[in-house]
Amino acid sequence: MGWISVVPFVVVIVAAIWTKQVIPSLLFAVVVAGYILDPHWLGGMITSLGFIIEGLTDKNNLKIILFLYAFSALIGIIKMSGGIKGFVKEATERIDHKRGAFILTWLSSLGTFSAPSFRIVTIGPVMKALRKNIPMTKQELGFVIETTASPLVVLIPIATAFVGYMTSVIELSLQQANTDGDAYSLYIKSIPFNFFAFSMLAVGFYLSFFHKNKKPATDAENMDQEKRSDDDQWEDCHPAVTKELPAKPWHLIIPLFSVILLTFFLMYRLGVKNGETGWDALINANVLDAMVLAVLITLIGFVLYLKLRSQSLKKMMDHLIEGGNEIMGVILLLAMVWGLSSGSKALKFADTISSSFDWIPAGYVAVITFVIGCGLSYFIGSSWGTWGILMPVGVSVAVAAGSSLPMVIGAVFASGTFGAFASPLSDDTNTTAGILNLNPIKYARFKLKPALIAAGVAAALYFGLSFLL
Repeated sequence: MGWISVVPFVVVIVAAIWTKQVIPSLLFAVVVAGYILDPHWLGGMITSLGFIIEGLTDKNNLKIILFLYAFSALIGIIKMSGGIKGFVKEATERIDHKRGAFILTWLSSLGTFSAPSFRIVTIGPVMKALRKNIPMTKQELGFVIETTASPLVVLIPIATAFVGYMTSVIELSLQQANTDGDAYSLYIKSIPFNFFAFSMLAVGFYLSFFHKNKKPATDAENMDQEKRSDDDQWEDCHPAVTKELPAKPWHLIIPLFSVILLTFFLMYRLGVKNGETGWDALINANVLDAMVLAVLITLIGFVLYLKLRSQSLKKMMDHLIEGGNEIMGVILLLAMVWGLSSGSKALKFADTISSSFDWIPAGYVAVITFVIGCGLSYFIGSSWGTWGILMPVGVSVAVAAGSSLPMVIGAVFASGTFGAFASPLSDDTNTTAGILNLNPIKYARFKLKPALIAAGVAAALYFGLSFLL
Protein backbone atom coordinates (compact mmCIF):
# COMPACT_ATOMS: atom_id res chain seq x y z
CA MET A 1 0.00 0.00 0.00
CA GLY A 2 3.02 2.32 0.37
CA TRP A 3 2.85 5.57 2.28
CA ILE A 4 -0.93 5.55 2.35
CA SER A 5 -0.64 2.96 5.15
CA VAL A 6 0.75 5.71 7.40
CA VAL A 7 -2.36 7.89 6.98
CA PRO A 8 -4.42 6.31 9.84
CA PHE A 9 -1.61 7.01 12.34
CA VAL A 10 -1.25 10.59 11.14
CA VAL A 11 -5.02 10.97 11.47
CA VAL A 12 -5.16 9.63 15.03
CA ILE A 13 -2.26 11.80 16.24
CA VAL A 14 -3.66 15.00 14.71
CA ALA A 15 -7.21 14.27 15.85
CA ALA A 16 -6.12 13.37 19.41
CA ILE A 17 -4.10 16.57 19.81
CA TRP A 18 -6.88 18.68 18.29
CA THR A 19 -9.85 17.18 20.16
CA LYS A 20 -8.05 16.05 23.37
CA GLN A 21 -10.17 12.88 23.04
CA VAL A 22 -8.34 9.62 22.38
CA ILE A 23 -11.15 7.13 21.81
CA PRO A 24 -13.02 9.08 19.09
CA SER A 25 -9.68 9.82 17.41
CA LEU A 26 -8.76 6.14 17.34
CA LEU A 27 -12.21 5.25 15.99
CA PHE A 28 -11.83 7.85 13.25
CA ALA A 29 -8.45 6.34 12.31
CA VAL A 30 -9.97 2.84 12.16
CA VAL A 31 -12.70 4.14 9.83
CA VAL A 32 -10.07 5.85 7.66
CA ALA A 33 -8.18 2.55 7.41
CA GLY A 34 -11.39 0.77 6.44
CA TYR A 35 -12.15 3.24 3.65
CA ILE A 36 -8.59 3.12 2.32
CA LEU A 37 -9.02 -0.62 1.83
CA ASP A 38 -12.59 -0.40 0.56
CA PRO A 39 -13.70 3.06 -0.68
CA HIS A 40 -17.32 1.95 -1.10
CA TRP A 41 -19.59 3.88 1.27
CA LEU A 42 -20.91 0.67 2.88
CA GLY A 43 -17.90 -1.57 2.32
CA GLY A 44 -15.62 0.82 4.17
CA MET A 45 -17.81 0.76 7.27
CA ILE A 46 -18.08 -3.03 7.20
CA THR A 47 -14.31 -3.33 6.86
CA SER A 48 -13.78 -0.95 9.79
CA LEU A 49 -16.23 -2.92 11.93
CA GLY A 50 -14.39 -6.10 11.01
CA PHE A 51 -11.12 -4.65 12.32
CA ILE A 52 -12.69 -3.93 15.71
CA ILE A 53 -14.41 -7.32 15.92
CA GLU A 54 -11.15 -9.07 15.04
CA GLY A 55 -9.48 -7.51 18.05
CA LEU A 56 -12.37 -8.20 20.42
CA THR A 57 -12.62 -11.88 19.47
CA ASP A 58 -8.95 -12.64 20.11
CA LYS A 59 -8.60 -15.05 23.05
CA ASN A 60 -5.86 -13.13 24.84
CA ASN A 61 -7.63 -9.81 24.31
CA LEU A 62 -10.76 -11.22 25.93
CA LYS A 63 -8.65 -12.29 28.92
CA ILE A 64 -7.36 -8.73 29.25
CA ILE A 65 -10.91 -7.36 29.19
CA LEU A 66 -11.99 -9.89 31.83
CA PHE A 67 -9.02 -9.04 34.05
CA LEU A 68 -9.58 -5.28 33.83
CA TYR A 69 -13.32 -5.53 34.51
CA ALA A 70 -12.89 -7.99 37.42
CA PHE A 71 -10.09 -5.93 38.95
CA SER A 72 -12.11 -2.73 38.74
CA ALA A 73 -15.11 -4.56 40.22
CA LEU A 74 -12.93 -5.72 43.14
CA ILE A 75 -11.87 -2.12 43.80
CA GLY A 76 -15.56 -1.16 43.76
CA ILE A 77 -16.34 -3.76 46.44
CA ILE A 78 -13.34 -2.62 48.51
CA LYS A 79 -14.60 0.97 48.41
CA MET A 80 -18.16 -0.08 49.33
CA SER A 81 -16.99 -2.18 52.28
CA GLY A 82 -14.98 0.71 53.75
CA GLY A 83 -11.51 -0.62 52.95
CA ILE A 84 -10.09 2.65 51.65
CA LYS A 85 -11.81 4.75 54.30
CA GLY A 86 -10.56 2.42 57.04
CA PHE A 87 -6.98 2.72 55.81
CA VAL A 88 -7.22 6.52 55.72
CA LYS A 89 -8.81 6.68 59.18
CA GLU A 90 -6.15 4.45 60.76
CA ALA A 91 -3.36 6.42 59.11
CA THR A 92 -4.64 9.84 60.18
CA GLU A 93 -5.09 8.67 63.79
CA ARG A 94 -1.62 7.12 64.10
CA ILE A 95 0.58 9.59 62.22
CA ASP A 96 1.13 13.17 63.34
CA HIS A 97 4.37 14.31 61.71
CA LYS A 98 5.81 14.92 58.26
CA ARG A 99 8.34 12.09 58.12
CA GLY A 100 5.78 9.52 59.23
CA ALA A 101 3.32 10.73 56.62
CA PHE A 102 5.84 10.40 53.81
CA ILE A 103 7.13 7.05 55.03
CA LEU A 104 3.51 5.86 54.92
CA THR A 105 3.13 7.29 51.41
CA TRP A 106 6.06 5.26 50.11
CA LEU A 107 5.46 2.09 52.13
CA SER A 108 1.76 1.99 51.26
CA SER A 109 2.76 1.44 47.64
CA LEU A 110 3.38 -2.20 48.64
CA GLY A 111 -0.37 -2.72 48.85
CA THR A 112 -1.93 0.01 46.74
CA PHE A 113 0.16 -0.04 43.56
CA SER A 114 -2.68 -1.55 41.54
CA ALA A 115 -3.49 1.68 39.67
CA PRO A 116 -2.41 5.35 39.90
CA SER A 117 -5.91 6.62 40.69
CA PHE A 118 -6.17 4.01 43.46
CA ARG A 119 -2.87 5.22 44.95
CA ILE A 120 -4.02 8.84 44.86
CA VAL A 121 -7.43 8.12 46.38
CA THR A 122 -5.79 6.10 49.17
CA ILE A 123 -2.99 8.51 50.08
CA GLY A 124 -4.50 11.88 49.12
CA PRO A 125 -7.04 12.06 51.98
CA VAL A 126 -4.32 11.07 54.49
CA MET A 127 -2.13 13.98 53.39
CA LYS A 128 -5.13 16.28 53.39
CA ALA A 129 -5.92 15.39 57.00
CA LEU A 130 -2.29 15.82 58.10
CA ARG A 131 -1.68 18.99 56.13
CA LYS A 132 -1.18 21.26 59.18
CA ASN A 133 1.61 19.00 60.44
CA ILE A 134 3.47 18.95 57.12
CA PRO A 135 5.37 22.17 56.25
CA MET A 136 4.75 21.94 52.52
CA THR A 137 2.36 23.61 50.14
CA LYS A 138 -0.57 21.68 48.74
CA GLN A 139 1.08 21.71 45.32
CA GLU A 140 4.17 20.07 46.80
CA LEU A 141 2.06 17.51 48.64
CA GLY A 142 0.24 16.68 45.42
CA PHE A 143 3.57 16.39 43.63
CA VAL A 144 4.89 13.90 46.21
CA ILE A 145 1.68 11.85 46.06
CA GLU A 146 1.74 11.68 42.27
CA THR A 147 5.37 10.60 42.04
CA THR A 148 4.26 7.38 43.71
CA ALA A 149 1.34 7.02 41.28
CA SER A 150 1.97 6.57 37.53
CA PRO A 151 5.80 6.73 37.71
CA LEU A 152 5.75 3.90 40.25
CA VAL A 153 2.91 1.77 38.87
CA VAL A 154 4.45 1.50 35.38
CA LEU A 155 7.53 -0.14 36.92
CA ILE A 156 5.65 -2.90 38.77
CA PRO A 157 5.32 -6.01 36.59
CA ILE A 158 2.62 -7.88 38.47
CA ALA A 159 -0.99 -7.51 39.69
CA THR A 160 -1.66 -4.01 38.34
CA ALA A 161 -4.31 -2.75 35.96
CA PHE A 162 -1.47 -1.47 33.78
CA VAL A 163 0.28 -4.80 33.14
CA GLY A 164 -2.51 -6.32 31.06
CA TYR A 165 -2.78 -3.25 28.88
CA MET A 166 0.97 -2.74 28.49
CA THR A 167 1.62 -6.33 27.45
CA SER A 168 -1.33 -6.12 25.06
CA VAL A 169 0.03 -3.11 23.17
CA ILE A 170 3.45 -4.78 22.98
CA GLU A 171 1.88 -7.97 21.63
CA LEU A 172 -0.12 -6.23 18.92
CA SER A 173 2.90 -4.11 17.99
CA LEU A 174 5.06 -7.23 17.57
CA GLN A 175 2.40 -8.81 15.37
CA GLN A 176 2.08 -5.66 13.29
CA ALA A 177 5.87 -5.45 12.84
CA ASN A 178 5.98 -9.12 11.80
CA THR A 179 8.54 -9.97 14.47
CA ASP A 180 8.68 -12.62 17.19
CA GLY A 181 8.95 -12.13 20.92
CA ASP A 182 7.15 -12.71 24.22
CA ALA A 183 5.27 -9.53 25.15
CA TYR A 184 5.54 -9.99 28.91
CA SER A 185 9.25 -10.78 28.80
CA LEU A 186 9.84 -7.68 26.67
CA TYR A 187 7.87 -5.61 29.17
CA ILE A 188 10.07 -6.92 32.00
CA LYS A 189 13.21 -6.10 30.00
CA SER A 190 11.90 -2.62 29.16
CA ILE A 191 11.42 -1.58 32.81
CA PRO A 192 15.07 -0.46 33.37
CA PHE A 193 14.74 1.78 30.29
CA ASN A 194 11.78 3.78 31.64
CA PHE A 195 14.17 6.58 32.56
CA PHE A 196 11.47 9.19 33.13
CA ALA A 197 9.74 7.09 35.80
CA PHE A 198 13.00 6.54 37.68
CA SER A 199 13.90 10.24 37.44
CA MET A 200 10.53 11.34 38.79
CA LEU A 201 10.74 8.86 41.66
CA ALA A 202 14.14 10.26 42.58
CA VAL A 203 12.80 13.82 42.56
CA GLY A 204 9.78 12.79 44.62
CA PHE A 205 11.94 10.96 47.14
CA TYR A 206 14.15 14.03 47.56
CA LEU A 207 11.16 16.32 48.01
CA SER A 208 9.63 13.91 50.53
CA PHE A 209 12.57 13.52 52.88
CA PHE A 210 15.25 16.14 52.21
CA HIS A 211 13.57 19.29 50.87
CA LYS A 212 13.04 22.21 53.26
CA ASN A 213 10.96 25.26 52.41
CA LYS A 214 12.72 28.57 52.97
CA LYS A 215 9.33 30.22 53.45
CA PRO A 216 6.28 29.10 55.41
CA ALA A 217 4.11 26.73 53.41
CA THR A 218 1.23 29.20 53.38
CA ASP A 219 3.29 31.74 51.39
CA ALA A 220 2.93 29.62 48.27
CA GLU A 221 -0.82 29.19 48.50
CA ASN A 222 -2.62 31.35 45.96
CA MET A 223 -5.84 29.45 45.48
CA ASP A 224 -8.76 31.84 45.81
CA GLN A 225 -11.31 29.06 46.18
CA GLU A 226 -9.37 27.25 48.89
CA LYS A 227 -10.82 27.09 52.38
CA ARG A 228 -8.36 26.48 55.17
CA SER A 229 -10.96 24.64 57.23
CA ASP A 230 -11.16 22.02 54.49
CA ASP A 231 -7.74 20.68 55.49
CA ASP A 232 -9.21 18.88 58.48
CA GLN A 233 -12.14 17.43 56.56
CA TRP A 234 -10.75 14.41 54.75
CA GLU A 235 -14.13 12.71 54.80
CA ASP A 236 -16.21 13.41 51.69
CA CYS A 237 -13.19 14.70 49.74
CA HIS A 238 -13.71 11.64 47.51
CA PRO A 239 -16.59 9.08 47.17
CA ALA A 240 -14.27 6.34 48.51
CA VAL A 241 -14.07 8.05 51.95
CA THR A 242 -17.55 9.47 52.52
CA LYS A 243 -18.99 9.67 56.03
CA GLU A 244 -21.65 7.06 55.23
CA LEU A 245 -19.08 4.32 54.63
CA PRO A 246 -17.74 2.06 57.41
CA ALA A 247 -14.02 2.14 58.24
CA LYS A 248 -12.48 -1.32 57.86
CA PRO A 249 -8.81 -1.19 56.79
CA TRP A 250 -8.47 -4.98 56.48
CA HIS A 251 -11.05 -4.87 53.70
CA LEU A 252 -8.37 -3.09 51.67
CA ILE A 253 -5.28 -4.95 52.84
CA ILE A 254 -6.42 -8.58 52.62
CA PRO A 255 -7.97 -8.52 49.10
CA LEU A 256 -5.02 -6.69 47.57
CA PHE A 257 -2.42 -8.98 49.10
CA SER A 258 -4.58 -11.93 48.07
CA VAL A 259 -4.40 -10.80 44.44
CA ILE A 260 -0.63 -10.31 44.63
CA LEU A 261 0.18 -13.63 46.36
CA LEU A 262 -2.26 -15.65 44.26
CA THR A 263 -0.83 -14.16 41.07
CA PHE A 264 2.70 -15.23 41.97
CA PHE A 265 1.52 -18.66 43.12
CA LEU A 266 -0.55 -19.31 40.00
CA MET A 267 2.17 -18.00 37.68
CA TYR A 268 4.57 -20.49 39.19
CA ARG A 269 2.12 -23.40 39.16
CA LEU A 270 1.15 -22.75 35.53
CA GLY A 271 4.83 -22.62 34.62
CA VAL A 272 5.51 -25.92 36.39
CA LYS A 273 2.48 -27.44 34.66
CA ASN A 274 4.08 -26.54 31.32
CA GLY A 275 7.38 -28.16 32.26
CA GLU A 276 9.29 -25.06 33.40
CA THR A 277 11.43 -24.83 36.51
CA GLY A 278 12.88 -22.09 38.71
CA TRP A 279 12.67 -18.51 37.43
CA ASP A 280 11.38 -19.68 34.04
CA ALA A 281 8.39 -21.22 35.80
CA LEU A 282 7.56 -17.86 37.38
CA ILE A 283 8.10 -15.59 34.37
CA ASN A 284 6.27 -17.30 31.55
CA ALA A 285 3.68 -16.74 28.87
CA ASN A 286 0.85 -17.71 31.26
CA VAL A 287 1.09 -14.54 33.33
CA LEU A 288 -2.22 -13.24 31.99
CA ASP A 289 -4.02 -16.46 32.92
CA ALA A 290 -2.56 -16.23 36.42
CA MET A 291 -3.64 -12.60 36.85
CA VAL A 292 -7.19 -13.30 35.68
CA LEU A 293 -7.57 -16.32 37.96
CA ALA A 294 -6.07 -14.48 40.96
CA VAL A 295 -8.49 -11.58 40.62
CA LEU A 296 -11.54 -13.80 40.07
CA ILE A 297 -10.70 -16.06 43.05
CA THR A 298 -10.13 -13.03 45.29
CA LEU A 299 -13.33 -11.33 44.10
CA ILE A 300 -15.45 -14.43 44.70
CA GLY A 301 -13.85 -15.08 48.09
CA PHE A 302 -14.30 -11.47 49.21
CA VAL A 303 -17.96 -11.42 48.20
CA LEU A 304 -18.57 -14.68 50.11
CA TYR A 305 -16.80 -13.25 53.18
CA LEU A 306 -18.91 -10.07 53.11
CA LYS A 307 -22.06 -12.13 52.66
CA LEU A 308 -21.19 -14.16 55.76
CA ARG A 309 -20.80 -10.81 57.54
CA SER A 310 -24.46 -10.07 56.64
CA GLN A 311 -23.69 -7.70 53.80
CA SER A 312 -26.51 -7.37 51.27
CA LEU A 313 -25.76 -9.42 48.15
CA LYS A 314 -27.77 -7.00 46.00
CA LYS A 315 -25.77 -4.06 47.31
CA MET A 316 -22.52 -5.90 46.60
CA MET A 317 -23.62 -6.75 43.06
CA ASP A 318 -24.61 -3.13 42.43
CA HIS A 319 -21.18 -1.88 43.53
CA LEU A 320 -19.43 -4.71 41.71
CA ILE A 321 -21.10 -3.73 38.43
CA GLU A 322 -20.60 -0.03 39.14
CA GLY A 323 -16.91 -0.62 39.85
CA GLY A 324 -16.47 -2.76 36.76
CA ASN A 325 -18.22 -0.20 34.59
CA GLU A 326 -15.66 2.42 35.63
CA ILE A 327 -13.16 0.62 33.42
CA MET A 328 -15.42 0.57 30.33
CA GLY A 329 -13.68 3.65 28.95
CA VAL A 330 -10.40 1.74 29.03
CA ILE A 331 -12.01 -1.29 27.38
CA LEU A 332 -13.33 0.97 24.61
CA LEU A 333 -9.83 2.40 24.24
CA LEU A 334 -8.43 -1.11 23.92
CA ALA A 335 -11.04 -2.07 21.32
CA MET A 336 -10.06 0.94 19.21
CA VAL A 337 -6.32 0.25 19.62
CA TRP A 338 -6.82 -3.37 18.56
CA GLY A 339 -8.97 -2.26 15.63
CA LEU A 340 -6.33 0.21 14.45
CA SER A 341 -3.70 -2.51 14.73
CA SER A 342 -5.77 -4.84 12.55
CA GLY A 343 -6.28 -2.06 10.01
CA SER A 344 -2.59 -1.26 9.96
CA LYS A 345 -1.69 -4.90 9.35
CA ALA A 346 -4.12 -5.02 6.45
CA LEU A 347 -2.51 -1.87 5.02
CA LYS A 348 0.97 -3.43 5.45
CA PHE A 349 2.11 -0.57 7.67
CA ALA A 350 5.13 -2.53 8.95
CA ASP A 351 6.40 -3.13 5.40
CA THR A 352 6.29 0.60 4.68
CA ILE A 353 8.18 1.42 7.88
CA SER A 354 10.77 -1.29 7.21
CA SER A 355 11.52 -0.02 3.73
CA SER A 356 11.49 3.67 4.65
CA PHE A 357 13.17 4.01 8.05
CA ASP A 358 15.98 1.49 7.98
CA TRP A 359 18.39 4.41 7.48
CA ILE A 360 17.82 5.74 11.03
CA PRO A 361 20.78 4.92 13.33
CA ALA A 362 19.66 2.20 15.71
CA GLY A 363 20.66 4.11 18.83
CA TYR A 364 18.56 7.20 18.04
CA VAL A 365 15.16 5.51 17.74
CA ALA A 366 14.55 5.52 21.50
CA VAL A 367 15.32 9.20 22.08
CA ILE A 368 13.28 10.31 19.04
CA THR A 369 10.36 8.14 20.13
CA PHE A 370 10.55 9.47 23.68
CA VAL A 371 10.57 13.15 22.68
CA ILE A 372 7.67 12.73 20.23
CA GLY A 373 5.73 10.67 22.79
CA CYS A 374 6.18 13.29 25.51
CA GLY A 375 4.64 15.94 23.29
CA LEU A 376 1.77 13.66 22.31
CA SER A 377 1.01 12.51 25.85
CA TYR A 378 1.10 16.05 27.26
CA PHE A 379 -1.45 17.33 24.76
CA ILE A 380 -3.84 14.38 25.03
CA GLY A 381 -3.32 13.74 28.76
CA SER A 382 -3.45 9.96 28.47
CA SER A 383 -0.60 7.52 29.01
CA TRP A 384 -2.66 4.59 27.74
CA GLY A 385 -3.75 6.53 24.67
CA THR A 386 -0.13 7.47 23.94
CA TRP A 387 1.03 3.87 24.28
CA GLY A 388 -1.74 2.60 22.03
CA ILE A 389 -0.96 5.15 19.33
CA LEU A 390 2.84 5.22 19.54
CA MET A 391 3.87 1.65 20.44
CA PRO A 392 3.09 0.11 17.01
CA VAL A 393 5.04 2.89 15.31
CA GLY A 394 7.97 2.69 17.74
CA VAL A 395 8.29 -1.10 17.51
CA SER A 396 8.04 -1.06 13.70
CA VAL A 397 10.74 1.61 13.41
CA ALA A 398 12.91 -0.21 15.96
CA VAL A 399 12.68 -3.46 14.00
CA ALA A 400 13.46 -1.66 10.73
CA ALA A 401 16.47 0.16 12.21
CA GLY A 402 17.74 -2.80 14.22
CA SER A 403 17.28 -0.99 17.55
CA SER A 404 17.02 -2.55 20.98
CA LEU A 405 13.33 -3.44 21.39
CA PRO A 406 13.36 -3.27 25.22
CA MET A 407 14.88 0.23 25.13
CA VAL A 408 12.39 1.55 22.54
CA ILE A 409 9.47 -0.04 24.38
CA GLY A 410 10.76 1.51 27.62
CA ALA A 411 10.98 4.90 25.88
CA VAL A 412 7.35 4.65 24.72
CA PHE A 413 6.18 3.79 28.23
CA ALA A 414 8.33 6.62 29.63
CA SER A 415 6.79 9.17 27.27
CA GLY A 416 3.25 8.17 28.23
CA THR A 417 4.17 8.38 31.91
CA PHE A 418 5.32 11.97 31.34
CA GLY A 419 1.86 12.95 30.09
CA ALA A 420 0.06 11.12 32.89
CA PHE A 421 2.14 13.04 35.41
CA ALA A 422 2.49 16.49 33.85
CA SER A 423 -0.55 17.09 31.65
CA PRO A 424 -3.40 19.25 33.00
CA LEU A 425 -5.76 16.86 31.17
CA SER A 426 -4.60 13.68 32.90
CA ASP A 427 -6.74 11.76 35.39
CA ASP A 428 -3.90 11.82 37.93
CA THR A 429 -3.67 15.61 37.89
CA ASN A 430 -7.41 16.14 38.20
CA THR A 431 -7.95 13.49 40.89
CA THR A 432 -5.18 14.92 43.07
CA ALA A 433 -6.36 18.49 42.50
CA GLY A 434 -9.92 17.50 43.44
CA ILE A 435 -8.90 15.87 46.72
CA LEU A 436 -6.54 18.69 47.78
CA ASN A 437 -8.80 21.53 46.55
CA LEU A 438 -6.31 22.79 43.97
CA ASN A 439 -6.86 24.51 40.66
CA PRO A 440 -5.92 21.78 38.13
CA ILE A 441 -4.34 24.19 35.62
CA LYS A 442 -2.19 25.98 38.21
CA TYR A 443 -1.27 22.69 39.81
CA ALA A 444 -0.23 21.19 36.46
CA ARG A 445 1.84 24.31 35.76
CA PHE A 446 3.58 23.82 39.12
CA LYS A 447 4.47 20.22 38.22
CA LEU A 448 5.64 20.98 34.70
CA LYS A 449 9.12 22.31 35.54
CA PRO A 450 10.31 19.29 37.56
CA ALA A 451 8.63 16.99 35.04
CA LEU A 452 10.57 18.66 32.21
CA ILE A 453 13.79 18.30 34.20
CA ALA A 454 13.12 14.57 34.64
CA ALA A 455 12.22 14.29 30.95
CA GLY A 456 15.46 16.07 30.05
CA VAL A 457 17.44 13.61 32.17
CA ALA A 458 15.64 10.72 30.47
CA ALA A 459 16.28 12.11 26.99
CA ALA A 460 19.97 12.59 27.83
CA LEU A 461 20.21 8.97 28.99
CA TYR A 462 18.58 7.69 25.79
CA PHE A 463 20.91 9.88 23.75
CA GLY A 464 23.93 8.73 25.75
CA LEU A 465 23.04 5.09 25.19
CA SER A 466 22.91 5.74 21.44
CA PHE A 467 26.70 5.90 21.44
CA LEU A 468 26.93 2.49 23.06
CA LEU A 469 24.72 0.71 20.54
